[in-house]
Amino acid sequence: MDTHAAPVPAASGAAALRDLILRKLTYTLGKLPSEARDRDWFVATAMAVRDHITERFLKQMQETRGREGKHVYYLSLEFLIGRLLRENVHNLGMAEDLRAALADLGVTPDQARLAEPDAALGNGGLGRLAACFLESMSSLSIPAFGYGIRYDHGLFRQILRDGWQQEFPEDWLSFGNPWEFARPEIRHRIGFGGEVVAEARPDGSEKLTWQPGEWVDAVAYDTPVVGWRGKHVNLLRLWRARAPDPLRLDAFNRGDHVGALGEQVRAEAISKVLYPADDSPAGQELRLRQEYFFTSAALQDLVRRQLRQAGTVTTLADRASIQLNDTHPAIAVAELMRILIDEHDLPWAEAWRITRGAISYTNHTLLPEALESWPVPLMERLLPRHMQIIYAINAEHLDAVRAAHPGDDALLASVSLIGEDHGRRVRMGQLAFVGSHKVNGVSALHTGLMRETVFRDLHALHPDRIVNRTNGISFRRWLMQCNPGLTSLLTDALGPTVLDDSMRLEALRPFADDAAFRGRYAAAKRANKEALAVLVQEQTGVRIDPAALFDVQIKRIHEYKRQLLNVLQTVALYEAIRAQPMRDWTPVVKIFSGKAAPGYHRAKLIIKLACDVARTVNRDPAVRGLLKVVFLPNYNVTAAETIVPAADLSEQISTAGMEASGTGNMKLALNGALTIGTLDGATVEMADRIGAEHMFLFGLSASEVEEKRAAGWHGAQAVDASDTLAEVLEAIGSGVFSPDDHGRYRELVDSLRGNDWFMVAADFDAYVAAQQRAAALYREPEAWRRAAVLNTAAMGWFSADRAIAEYAAGIWGVPTAS
Repeated sequence: MDTHAAPVPAASGAAALRDLILRKLTYTLGKLPSEARDRDWFVATAMAVRDHITERFLKQMQETRGREGKHVYYLSLEFLIGRLLRENVHNLGMAEDLRAALADLGVTPDQARLAEPDAALGNGGLGRLAACFLESMSSLSIPAFGYGIRYDHGLFRQILRDGWQQEFPEDWLSFGNPWEFARPEIRHRIGFGGEVVAEARPDGSEKLTWQPGEWVDAVAYDTPVVGWRGKHVNLLRLWRARAPDPLRLDAFNRGDHVGALGEQVRAEAISKVLYPADDSPAGQELRLRQEYFFTSAALQDLVRRQLRQAGTVTTLADRASIQLNDTHPAIAVAELMRILIDEHDLPWAEAWRITRGAISYTNHTLLPEALESWPVPLMERLLPRHMQIIYAINAEHLDAVRAAHPGDDALLASVSLIGEDHGRRVRMGQLAFVGSHKVNGVSALHTGLMRETVFRDLHALHPDRIVNRTNGISFRRWLMQCNPGLTSLLTDALGPTVLDDSMRLEALRPFADDAAFRGRYAAAKRANKEALAVLVQEQTGVRIDPAALFDVQIKRIHEYKRQLLNVLQTVALYEAIRAQPMRDWTPVVKIFSGKAAPGYHRAKLIIKLACDVARTVNRDPAVRGLLKVVFLPNYNVTAAETIVPAADLSEQISTAGMEASGTGNMKLALNGALTIGTLDGATVEMADRIGAEHMFLFGLSASEVEEKRAAGWHGAQAVDASDTLAEVLEAIGSGVFSPDDHGRYRELVDSLRGNDWFMVAADFDAYVAAQQRAAALYREPEAWRRAAVLNTAAMGWFSADRAIAEYAAGIWGVPTAS
């Protein structure tokens, strides 16, 4: 922390802010303005802004000391926070002062902002949701902590070499992080391995004590999270792994200079990389170590706070609400039981009451591979005491089921915390369900499917436990910050209250019929498209026309998200334009961006196919610029902030029943993109509010997908019925787009003719028809603009503020700011 700067002035305008930035540059960074680079100006500016946040936070602590209420503790393996300068300045209401302050110093806000690294501490929607939710908790004045891992390297940096994804470390911390406060005094010891020993108590009972064979320290780093208009500040506390003894001096002095660092390397690997590949036993162990590491640190930290404030752990459930963001922190159920029983000598029944009363669990997926399970031998070796506790929880749980349903062995096997199907494994989703007082899905469709599929039998046993909390997004970042042109238009039309109450957007509906307003709305969109065109040319060298329809699919590359379906339709459109040059085609720019998991070969092959198609299409003079295809590399929050406001068409084309909610769908529609999509996830609820007539919906429903799978569907049926699909698959499979390797995509094409699990072939013709409807409407500019305005007007309900208010009222039991 900077000890040289004077306190932040009580009334700080542009001049005071300028002086504070200059002091930071001089005394903290040791730089003269004449030699400062953009990075230096960013760090100095961030530290000055952080001082303002800190002043508010410390004042808030003083005002609430002695009357602390219930806290929310949000445990997430991912926090995709992105760049923070613009968000913090915006929420503090300092944007104009900062602009003037930097101008006096000969710097622009963009010089400072663009020098900030993008903190990619997440993989996609789950991590971005966690970041939005933390900001909303601050905006609603809910006392909260976010808990996660301070990864040295977040999600990998994606480089495309000849269309193939390659992964490189993302060095977001290479120049330090000016937003955070290192808290070396806040550290918790995390154990692994060892044994459990039995000790006799004076009353003759037995006490089990875990004696770990290995220790790792979790060291805290706090990043303040400021809410809208600076009303409240919460903390994101991220843990860094450190070895208790960083150097084995005896080994070093013997000449084993590398071996002396072995314990440090093993310990620090825990917080080294987000999502290490887990397709090997060592990778699986590291992933489990990560999950237990941050979960144990968080629980030890909140129990310490509970003892400091209340003096006892018995009231923990009344003072703490612990939200598990997916199954990654599900080990919290066993860890909290261990802390309460082993360290605080609570009876089992009381510890279980407290644990279930404090913990709630958000499920984010129905995909079997994402509902984590761990091999029992790995758990017994790495976390032996927790395995004992899980066995005890399971025995008590199954006894209750057996008593209510005697003789039903199939039910017992279904709801057991230990699965027996593919070797004995601990089912973390079941553990989280049994150990929580509430379990929520993240869209109405997803919650219903949870009740019917993955948790069907547990839901039958506990019919009141599963509730729905449809996801939401932060309008501060995804409208006000990334689309200032549209925001200004909305405040002019609806008044400044729209900045505080997203539901005021409903009043925008009549403006859809106002030709002058539609013109201003279109002008704002055009400016955003021009900005994206600049970014595309800088990153890919491809020139795109802002007048064309910008068709955008930005998300993690996965077969169920069906980027492949989009590529197939792109090929079909390409072939049609070449075959029928006389037609009045709608100019289209297909924009793809997203990362594939390093070990996901099929997803990487889809990226390569998209790049091969782009190369072929963009070089073909016969297309006459009517179709352009680009794949933007290294998708992240910063890229999304440019792409989202510029999109005309939002691709939400997942296989129905497989997307839990989606949040990109909300961001794009809020910014006036029309959705082309299946009735999946929260798109169903968006259609209810926007009106299906203002979207391009197509394809099988979730129930129809299941019916086809049950009936043994094969994609060859769709290929035989569609000349267009057959021609597209023949072109791809024969090497038209891969002349250097004619067989590159043969296996991919064969899979579509075969199982077609993700219904790509099944939905192809319906998707092509929906694309044709979209292209036709785009040729009617006034009708398109009207639909775009109505999309924006309908999105007020999909705010993270609304979602968090629902969590607070129905799950956490905490009040929110009025």
